Amino acid sequence: MIERSVLEKYLNEYLRTGQYQDYGPNGLQIEGTDAIKKIAFAVSATKESIAKAVEINADALIVHHGLFWKFHGPKVITKAFYQRVAPLIKNNINLFGFHLPLDGHIEIGNAAAIAKKLNLMNIQSFGDYKGMPTGVLGEFPTPIDNDLLKEELSQILSHNIIHSKPGPEKIKNIGIITGGANSEWKECLNSNLDSYLTGEMSEHDWHEAKESGIHFYAGGHNATEQFGIQELLKHLHHKYNDKELDFFYIPSDNPA
Repeated sequence: MIERSVLEKYLNEYLRTGQYQDYGPNGLQIEGTDAIKKIAFAVSATKESIAKAVEINADALIVHHGLFWKFHGPKVITKAFYQRVAPLIKNNINLFGFHLPLDGHIEIGNAAAIAKKLNLMNIQSFGDYKGMPTGVLGEFPTPIDNDLLKEELSQILSHNIIHSKPGPEKIKNIGIITGGANSEWKECLNSNLDSYLTGEMSEHDWHEAKESGIHFYAGGHNATEQFGIQELLKHLHHKYNDKELDFFYIPSDNPA
């Protein structure tokens, strides 16, 4: 087992949570048992993922999307939100959430994980939110046909890809910021990148990216953010292999 305070301290240091000004709190969001033996991982803290954590008797649930967001404002714990939150408290399950720190982490972040699956070279931090990176950029070993990249991304993400295509040229490099970073494609103009990947694409960004010569790929919010939490699971499994902890990944069927 591992003490909650030890795990909390390590996660906050490794993911540099104190350096991010995020849209909500990072780190421990709901306090549960002091002693942690089984840890569940999921992209989001939903009713379904929490129910699964309860079912497998997890002591902690670590997610990318937690429960509390500044844009929601003060939120009462009633009705559907109560049904989501109450099982965690009733079953003494710790909830950890890591948003931007897990997006921009250069080793295990959502974007970094996709970059590695694409076999990119010279991977560097990319994107900026109040002074901290939110993704990565990298170069392809050899320029890749833009339609072939679309096919490769659809296989990696298991998701349909929306592609704003300015022309038939091959692609040399790409910037990746996962999730809902629609408008951040403009960062590619400052970094001399010819393509961009995120989860969502708005109508006007489709036009503007195309007219600016940027290949804009959108592969789904959940789909592009499924890997960081799995990489964190692997990282903790390796670090604490002497603690005899149990790790469990909870997939989501969210198509958005």
